[in-house]
Amino acid sequence: MSLPPSRIDQTLTLAVLAMLIIGCYFVLQPFLTALVWAAILCTTTWPLYLRMHANLGGRDALAALAMVLLLSLLMLAPFIVVGATIADNAARMATWGRQILEAGPPEAPAWIARLPLIGERVADYWNSTAHDTAQLLSVLSQYLEPLRKFAVASGASVVGAVLQLALSIFIAWFMFRDGHAIVERMEAIAQRIAGDRGVHLASVATVTVRSVVLGVLGTALVQGVVAGIGFWIAGIGAATLLGLLTFVMSPVPIGPPLVWVPAGLWLINDGQTGWGIFVLLWGVFAVSTIDNVIKPLIISRGNVLPFMFVLLGVLGGAAAFGFIGVFIGPVLLAVGYALLMEWAESRTKVDIAAPSGDDDDDRARSEWKRPRE
Repeated sequence: MSLPPSRIDQTLTLAVLAMLIIGCYFVLQPFLTALVWAAILCTTTWPLYLRMHANLGGRDALAALAMVLLLSLLMLAPFIVVGATIADNAARMATWGRQILEAGPPEAPAWIARLPLIGERVADYWNSTAHDTAQLLSVLSQYLEPLRKFAVASGASVVGAVLQLALSIFIAWFMFRDGHAIVERMEAIAQRIAGDRGVHLASVATVTVRSVVLGVLGTALVQGVVAGIGFWIAGIGAATLLGLLTFVMSPVPIGPPLVWVPAGLWLINDGQTGWGIFVLLWGVFAVSTIDNVIKPLIISRGNVLPFMFVLLGVLGGAAAFGFIGVFIGPVLLAVGYALLMEWAESRTKVDIAAPSGDDDDDRARSEWKRPRE
């Protein structure tokens, strides 16, 4: 008969376990963003994977490869197209910049001189700079270095985000292929930690992740495509870039108007009043309508995240995870909020029914099970 472990043995075991967990964290820390995003993508698109799995004769690896190719087409292709567009138009943009410097800025509008207190002084300085190229270059040189640093940092951030996205899609292949085994182990862990209640909360997290990602990312994709079509119809050369920018700004509250409003005003200022008005109307009735109709319709299937948490999720996610954090942040907050609300509601009940009797739980759990051959 073995003796029970002493307190020293228990302490040493916990210390070794803590060191192991910390070591694993430091090893995986560079890949945490990609791992989290891969898990979110797999959770969201799992029903589609099951259909593909059935259509491909139950071959796990082939179905996972098909899903990875589809995700690459939807999420990586736009960045590649925009990068190629910027590279092709780099010489044209440089020529355009030199022409602007040679011609100089236009004279100050008349309304500036009518501003109280500072109007005449600003107008005189503007006009003197517009007619003196040397002075203009001297003024611009003060801002060139900060702009260069900002451009380099922005470019590095975008490249890093694309690499993280590519890595997450690569990791997603393994998660799709071994998804059934992973879910069985996670379900066993949840059962051991919190019993049936843990399994129920896991199903709540799954439904929340799916609804929020489809609402946020799906709306962003549709808005980016629709906005890009509008810019292309209006004859804007950077329609693809502006469409991608709309996609990036979509999770941010009032984000897309920050793209299509300046584009419309730029066309109006350039003398293309009709096309400028078209872009503004397209943004109001096409782009913004998607955000006001599709997103609430999809997210309403899960727990609705308050506006404040959406904003904090976008800003905090971007600060913590970079570009991909714009989408990861709201998802993580939505899951935490849903689990907190679920726990709070359960505490108000004297007797909680077993989760296996809940239709949503049954559906969420059964779809992860491997279909019988």
